[in-house]
Amino acid sequence: MNIVVIGAQWGDEGKGKIVDYLAAESDIIVRFSGGANAGHTIVTGEEVYKLHLVPSGVIYPGKTVILGTGMVVDPKALFDELDMLRGRGIDWTGRVLISDRAHVVLQRYKRLDTEAEGRRRNPIGTTGRGIGITYAMKAHREGVRIGDILEESVVATLDEEDRDFLKPYIERLRPLVVDIAPYLAANRTKHILYEGAQGVLLDLDVGTYPYVSSGYSAAAGASLGGGIGPRAIDRVLGVFKAYTTRVGNGPFPTEFRDDRDGDLATKIREIGHEYGTTTGRPRRCGYLDLVALRYACRTNSIDSLVLTHLDIYDSFEEIKACVAYEYRGKPRSDFPASIDVLSNCDLVTRTFKGWNRSIGGSGRYEDLPPEAKDYIRFIEEFTETNVDVVSVGNDRKQTMVRRDLWTRS
Repeated sequence: MNIVVIGAQWGDEGKGKIVDYLAAESDIIVRFSGGANAGHTIVTGEEVYKLHLVPSGVIYPGKTVILGTGMVVDPKALFDELDMLRGRGIDWTGRVLISDRAHVVLQRYKRLDTEAEGRRRNPIGTTGRGIGITYAMKAHREGVRIGDILEESVVATLDEEDRDFLKPYIERLRPLVVDIAPYLAANRTKHILYEGAQGVLLDLDVGTYPYVSSGYSAAAGASLGGGIGPRAIDRVLGVFKAYTTRVGNGPFPTEFRDDRDGDLATKIREIGHEYGTTTGRPRRCGYLDLVALRYACRTNSIDSLVLTHLDIYDSFEEIKACVAYEYRGKPRSDFPASIDVLSNCDLVTRTFKGWNRSIGGSGRYEDLPPEAKDYIRFIEEFTETNVDVVSVGNDRKQTMVRRDLWTRS
């Protein structure tokens, strides 16, 4: 069975924790897009792991993880991460594989990335890790793939700077490289988990263009970058927070404003530790945007929603969520392509009663306070999608699963 996990907002929704949780019943975990610009935080007991390239399931012994075709891989960042894992007692030997069709992030791409950002008409707020340049080179058919650097004839055509950068990594990469399509075909009877990067609203086509990532964050990317056909996907999970965050530039309709919302942005940021795993930058925070979430469900055929960070609202008297936009006096119930509308609309919100108690110790969905369940019920009705998993803390144990996700519908 094949399950796809994507972010249903602008990234940082808690996908890493959910993938780590589902990995317990998975055999293989495939990350299908992105590069070292992404960041996943895994908490298990007292241990905290921050991953950028290696799929989250690597923490479990015996699980195979694959960096898929749609990824762009910085060899230095990859081996820094693998060395960190080994130093912390995670034996990944024979369990980390890389698609031979994934593209390589060359060192000079980072310099080009920073220079390009400085020239942009609309600065994106890039992480400067060369991701966009690598995808651009790929589209220009001038990129270098993982499989290419194992061939001396290809390496000989590269610039001296590129050859010098790659030289220490070629033989270290060789035993990790795999042809992903036949590998997954041979393992098609197993439980395979496909892990996305960033979120749907940062997808190159579906997201808030041009303020998006350069890769695909939508569920369709699991097929394009994961080595399977679209009809092989059995279930799509969309992960979202009880509120919304965004890093970098671009429209954010529900972002908290001091003149309207007081200190809500600071309060949520501090309670939720909303700082980028990769950049350390404070995340922009706002109300849950149900218009955007419904759009994510519709454009990705999301079967089940996964709600995270619900516990951040434990001390709130009331909670608000956006149910529509208003632009120039006219209501908008759908998520538009227009950056001007998204940047200048007013919000139509609905207010919910808070629960004023800690829910981090709730072991079952039934143990949640009625107010929390009312909030969840409204989200389900609005998006027409079931919330099948609820997370109330960082630890694996603080996860409530309302249906067996590994059973075909």
